[in-house]
Amino acid sequence: MGELTHFDQQGRARMVDVSDKTETKREAIAQGEVVMRAETLALIKAGQLAKGDVLGVARVAGIMGVKQTGTLIPMCHPLLITGTDVYFRLDEEVSRVLIEARVRTTGKTGVEMEALTAVSVAALTIYDMCKAVDKDMVIQNIRLVQKTGGKSGTYRRQGEAPWPVE
Repeated sequence: MGELTHFDQQGRARMVDVSDKTETKREAIAQGEVVMRAETLALIKAGQLAKGDVLGVARVAGIMGVKQTGTLIPMCHPLLITGTDVYFRLDEEVSRVLIEARVRTTGKTGVEMEALTAVSVAALTIYDMCKAVDKDMVIQNIRLVQKTGGKSGTYRRQGEAPWPVE
């Protein structure tokens, strides 16, 4: 386990200095889910919610969230993002929307927080667009699945993998 880097020797919060780090290609992949009633998922699938295309709006919201991560998370560096994709899968067996975000950059620090923010904002958008018909939805299991690049190299959550790109 590594050391906490967002605190100085006196225990004060700080933004980590990445000046001496090498720029590398970096990617982070995060996943999460929104569990809901079967009727709500059916409305999403059919495009019949009053607020419109739930997944289309949630995709754009996730991408926008990536771009705002440095503003939302106090010690996060603002980054030049080179690519972002947000994907959804409808799991009718469990009645949930699965979310995956992939974020890329070439830089001195990783994009894990950006990928996690994309999933979180997409999930919150799904909740917002569907809450009129289902206030019992649950946003859960938001996690980093994989990251590549940087000094620490590749990380993959044990037992999980990114989705095949469609």
